[in-house]
Amino acid sequence: MGNYELPKTVSLYTLGCKVNHYETEAIWQLFKDADYSREDFEKKSDVYVINTCTVTNTGDKKSRQVIRRAIRSNPDAVICVTGCYAQTSPAEIMAIPGVDIVVGTQDRTKLLGLIEEFRTERKPINAVGNIMKSRVYEELDVPTFTDRTRASLKIQEGCNNFCTFCIIPWARGLMRSRDPEEVIRQAQQLVDAGYLEIVLTGIHTGGYGEDLKDYNLARLLRDLETKVKGLKRLRISSIEASQLTDEVIDVLKNSSIIVRHLHIPIQSGSDSVLKRMRRKYTMEFFAERLERLRDAMPQLAITSDVIVGFPGETEEEFMDTYNFIRDHRFSELHVFPYSKRTGTPAARMENQVDENVKNNRVHRLIELNDQLAKEYATLFDGEVLEVIPEEAYKLDRDSGLYEGYTDNYLKVYFRADESMIGKIVRVKIIKAGYPYNEGIYVKVLEEQEVLLV
Repeated sequence: MGNYELPKTVSLYTLGCKVNHYETEAIWQLFKDADYSREDFEKKSDVYVINTCTVTNTGDKKSRQVIRRAIRSNPDAVICVTGCYAQTSPAEIMAIPGVDIVVGTQDRTKLLGLIEEFRTERKPINAVGNIMKSRVYEELDVPTFTDRTRASLKIQEGCNNFCTFCIIPWARGLMRSRDPEEVIRQAQQLVDAGYLEIVLTGIHTGGYGEDLKDYNLARLLRDLETKVKGLKRLRISSIEASQLTDEVIDVLKNSSIIVRHLHIPIQSGSDSVLKRMRRKYTMEFFAERLERLRDAMPQLAITSDVIVGFPGETEEEFMDTYNFIRDHRFSELHVFPYSKRTGTPAARMENQVDENVKNNRVHRLIELNDQLAKEYATLFDGEVLEVIPEEAYKLDRDSGLYEGYTDNYLKVYFRADESMIGKIVRVKIIKAGYPYNEGIYVKVLEEQEVLLV
């Protein structure tokens, strides 16, 4: 039995979204507290944890590839699989020879106990429960992140929308909000750890509070601003148009820390497509919310997700989307060709759109995106904006240039040094562009600004 005291290395791998990345950090904290050290995933380790994604069929496939890679790295290791794919298809994962423990999108805190159980019993464990019965937010604490500039703060779990293209409610369960006091406590902990910017995240972030009594997103945003000392920037990772209530917009307008950037998924700009998607808004409503937002926050950056080639999408419906995005001047788009997700109503719909048609539409929207993104960036040519440098400039790591984001989500590179990483610095935009803007660091001297070239 004594040799079980020795193995203490863990390797973690994350597939998928920001929430998964957040949860991997939380899982790492559990191991860290149990005196494990973290190994690179490519190295030989005693325990491997693969946090999987199931948003598309490709997500499942990639997840399986990574699981097999871990098993090859060290056949004697304890292989644990968690996350969305684990939740929806535990049997498929248990069928992979070499998988020892499967945990879904809850009960991650039990992982270490399950590892001990497996080491004693030597029998594979399927610990996936029925996520639809889960009504309570699972607390997973993340006091600090491997990334040192922006901290994510998960505030809710699950989604009640059941859009026809989406499997996520089946992987994450129904909407449940985190206790506001826990959110505030962890936000303070992150600021105390040195983070100036916090990104509120979740599966359906803007739905926060829908299941709470006398508390909502607007109140949480206010409380974060008044109760968390030292927080400089607050960003919402994503919010649905229907959740941008007048009260929320009012909070955005009066806040001095909420940034001038919102990610509002549109998915389609055609009412008939939105209906088939089972989205909960019309384009008239969406347009009215955008107008009200822009009144409240001039020069706001609005980024969005778009699905192109949803079953039955006609050229006319696509052009509705194209024209809406053009006319409402979105500042950046994530464009996805529709891909069938097994198990969703949309995958069974007739009139699936031809791949060539889809690709053609994707390219047209990406061209529009590039044009709109440049136009938005140009508004700030010559302006001094606040940037948090994150890392060396990716396109030329040895140039002495660093890159980071402004509050309104423009990516800027400029001459800086290592000591500025994670701090807020003032940068003048000297050449607007997309995906990068070029800037010059500005040193502030008694109310006058001096350029440092």
